[in-house]
Amino acid sequence: MRRRGSNAIGLFHPFYRDREVQLVGVEAAGRGLETGQHAASLVAGRPGVLHGAYSYLLQDEHGQVLGTHSISAGLDYPGVGPEHAYFKETGRARYVAVGDAEALEGFRLLAETEGILPALEPAHAIYYAAQLAGQLPPEAIVLVCLSGRGDKDLAVVAEALGVRI
Repeated sequence: MRRRGSNAIGLFHPFYRDREVQLVGVEAAGRGLETGQHAASLVAGRPGVLHGAYSYLLQDEHGQVLGTHSISAGLDYPGVGPEHAYFKETGRARYVAVGDAEALEGFRLLAETEGILPALEPAHAIYYAAQLAGQLPPEAIVLVCLSGRGDKDLAVVAEALGVRI
């Protein structure tokens, strides 16, 4: 079984002991954290058990798993791998959430500037990285996990933008 966050944890792992490297995970804020229509289990969830793993998940006060929303099918899940929960608990990584509209902006940004159609999953991180880069010194290095192909998401992107393809 593949748990959400597997690509990011694979990128984080080699940098675990290097405290000079900031690790930032970007989750799906969907239609907004305040709406409850999101998939940001580390930002807005709490510890619980899902599929036999103790981790952060979106759940009600009785521990029942909540529904989720993300424009990205790959991020539309109520939990996250336990490794990310550990990174959050130990403070080794911080986690932020980016909404559907911002993920579409990340998709557009990479497509227009690099000619690469990213999958919607990393489009969230692309958006956040672009915002973060503007706050960093020019010599800073920002590394983004660009996993997946965006051609599989073209119909979703076109519908969200009101464009016919």
